[in-house]
Amino acid sequence: MLSNYLLSILIWLPIFGGAALLLIGDGDDTKSKQAALMRRSALFVSLLTFVISIGLYAAFDNAETGMQFVERVPWVEALNVFYYLGVDGISAPLILLTTFITPLVVISGWDTIKVRAAQYFAAFLILEGLMIGVFSALDGMLFYVFWEAMLIPMFLIIGVWGGERRVYATLKFFLYTFLGSVLMLVAFIYLYLETGGWDLFAFMNQTIGMTAQKFIFVAFLLAFAVKVPMWPVHTWLPDAHVEAPTGGSVILAAIMLKMGGYGFVRLSLPIVPDGSAYFSGLMIALSLIAVVYIGFVALMQKDMKKLIAYSSIAHMGFVTLGMFLLWWITAETGTGLGMTGAMVQMISHGLISGAMFLCVGVLYDRVHSRQIADYGGVANTMPVFASFMVLFAMANAGLPGTSGFVGEFMVIIASFKANFWFAFLAASTLVLGAAYTLWMIKRVVYGEVANDNVAALQDLNTREFIVLAILALSVLLVGLWPAPLVDMMNVTIEQLVDQIGHSKL
Repeated sequence: MLSNYLLSILIWLPIFGGAALLLIGDGDDTKSKQAALMRRSALFVSLLTFVISIGLYAAFDNAETGMQFVERVPWVEALNVFYYLGVDGISAPLILLTTFITPLVVISGWDTIKVRAAQYFAAFLILEGLMIGVFSALDGMLFYVFWEAMLIPMFLIIGVWGGERRVYATLKFFLYTFLGSVLMLVAFIYLYLETGGWDLFAFMNQTIGMTAQKFIFVAFLLAFAVKVPMWPVHTWLPDAHVEAPTGGSVILAAIMLKMGGYGFVRLSLPIVPDGSAYFSGLMIALSLIAVVYIGFVALMQKDMKKLIAYSSIAHMGFVTLGMFLLWWITAETGTGLGMTGAMVQMISHGLISGAMFLCVGVLYDRVHSRQIADYGGVANTMPVFASFMVLFAMANAGLPGTSGFVGEFMVIIASFKANFWFAFLAASTLVLGAAYTLWMIKRVVYGEVANDNVAALQDLNTREFIVLAILALSVLLVGLWPAPLVDMMNVTIEQLVDQIGHSKL
């Protein structure tokens, strides 16, 4: 039955689809039949992958505590490596987010990418498959292979289709993320020598001494903190966002940053719970610095992409904060609230940040500038676009009724249960987020028309309207009715919290 291989289909369909695009090519003319076939093929593969992921959601059992859709066959028998896949209530929503965002990225670049378009769309499809592989891998070596392999398409996306300083941004992105990941491999090798295999569940069940737990946690921390990114290893992100093409920024913010949060939940917390508890204070401090300090940094930005990039760092601080509040909550109830909030925040941020970068892309395609000072009065010439941008900005600031409110509210409530000052500092993002977001909106969208470039702007075309409308509905749906998302996660998070609560010393 196909359901027995659902995850493999989700992984390899876009990868082989991307390879097929390379064979089709885009011809010598962007309006040729060959180019049209290539674009339609890219959209078809991405939409088919999304439809199949809907099947995964429909067949997912919210009451099941174990992994679902499991596939396990030997891969490298000499090293006891298995092709081992499965999903639970933590990974399934992230796979859905990945398959949902990718078709929107394909549509957004439909007629804006004119150079090497086949390679561009192929890179995104291959990247999609590799990211789904990360979210579904249950073997340490398989996880590591997918984790490192996904750097290659993003390296090419920024390096080939990026801005003027794309080489610098690409190398910085690659070195930061690759060097952090090497230490994760060292931790995996240690665990392999202890357990005799790469099974993540064997790692979770292995008794590990406190010293070893500390070293393993630090190794994982350096890999995942860079990916989130946490302060102070965040400096690669603004450069990567500024230089990346619009689609690259969307995938980077919406999906790839979530890899870090997912790594903490899937590996750090259950494998080394005592080490995680030992460093929980440090993690909370770094998260609060990201929320407060980076919020002030965002206020100083003159480039729209940089402002949204720093905003992403601040909002991802809520994710790591929610995950590590567990050991600071003494009440019998609500211990998993921070974890649930962190997971909801990851999904919400994926939708909102992706939408914000697409809005900047719409303006950049018309004016070829990301500088806030080059705009003003956009609402006068692009009223429909302005409505979408204001909605996403309000969601970014945490307006109730949008997805941006739900996860942050859960984490702030969990912070109150842990420590008043944690909650006070975390809640400051509601003020700072409103400040830097409204600052940008006031100068870009409202006021008098700034110059002839803005006066000549055309409102959204059909393609752009469809993409932004889908994201707007998603942001409102999660904000007004988060129950399906939370219900999918609840049982898995309860089991995770219980597992973390048992010492492995």
